[in-house]
Amino acid sequence: MGGADNIGVMHADPLALSVLDLVPVPAGTTAAQALRRATELARLAESLGYARLWYAEHHDLPSVASSTPALLIAQAAAVTQRLRVGSGGVMLPNHAPLAVAEAFRTLSALHPGRIDLGLGRAPGSDRKASIALRAVDGEHFADLVEELRVWSGQIALPDDHPLRSLRAMPDDAPLPPIWVLGSSGASAEYAGREGFGYSFASHFSPTPAAPAFEAYRRAFRPSAAFDRPHAILGVSALCAPTVEEAEYHAGSMQLAWVRLRSGRPMPLPHPDEARGREYSPAEQQIVRTFRALTLIGTPAQVLDEIRRRAADCGADEVMVVCNAYDHAVRLRSYRLLAEAAELTAGREAAGAASAPA
Repeated sequence: MGGADNIGVMHADPLALSVLDLVPVPAGTTAAQALRRATELARLAESLGYARLWYAEHHDLPSVASSTPALLIAQAAAVTQRLRVGSGGVMLPNHAPLAVAEAFRTLSALHPGRIDLGLGRAPGSDRKASIALRAVDGEHFADLVEELRVWSGQIALPDDHPLRSLRAMPDDAPLPPIWVLGSSGASAEYAGREGFGYSFASHFSPTPAAPAFEAYRRAFRPSAAFDRPHAILGVSALCAPTVEEAEYHAGSMQLAWVRLRSGRPMPLPHPDEARGREYSPAEQQIVRTFRALTLIGTPAQVLDEIRRRAADCGADEVMVVCNAYDHAVRLRSYRLLAEAAELTAGREAAGAASAPA
């Protein structure tokens, strides 16, 4: 573990694996049902030995129910004991930094040492939602982070500032460690320079992660939360006992991706709807991008590819998102991957090593 308070960083052998939950909404079900199922995944992730669980922020997407990460974090942390839980991430331009500081300091007070604050500069939505959220331009991201740190007590306002006496309550709980989410060298360099953690969104961005991670490590300066750089690689993956079954269920994810990238977002389609579907030439290009980004196969195949990609870019941890249509298939995919990686055995060995003699 790294950092002054052992926060944020988990160094494990084998490679640490974590979970990103978008709270997917399958066709024929409701967003409320998807939200209730999220608790089951949180409990499973902890029992299987995953390092952390993050929730995304998206708006106006019929296939995604994760719109308010702080509330999902509170619920997940309440039903688990060891698992780190956080945002992947809070889209800071959508929010007043004071409100974010108070929400996450509250979470930190209720669940000490277990909360992560992942921040993004993108809107996580379309233009209509940005207007409704009163969002500011993402170009102001660094200024918003600085303001967030003011309300966390990390940066002091000048003595003559009119808001100098304002307190972000609870004022005796620390802001959780900050992670910057991104897919570019600029965001990576910023994260390193500020001493934050960094997470690269390879689950949806075809941009190579290695240059960003290199920029992050070059720029890194130790901070109270991170005494050394920590880079997370996000990947999309689905594994099943056989390649054929994995491909069948991944067909749903593929069709959902094509619809989203074509400007036609819909709830996750049933795999039968996706099977045998013919794609237009434009859609075939979208499919090729999906296939390049998504790991599909048996647990051993998926784990081998995760390890290869992590080694290629120098990731310290890999965060896996699985948006299978069938909730049971989704849970099984995480279970099979954890068993292949022997996550529980690794956690038990780490616990034994740290136990007093």
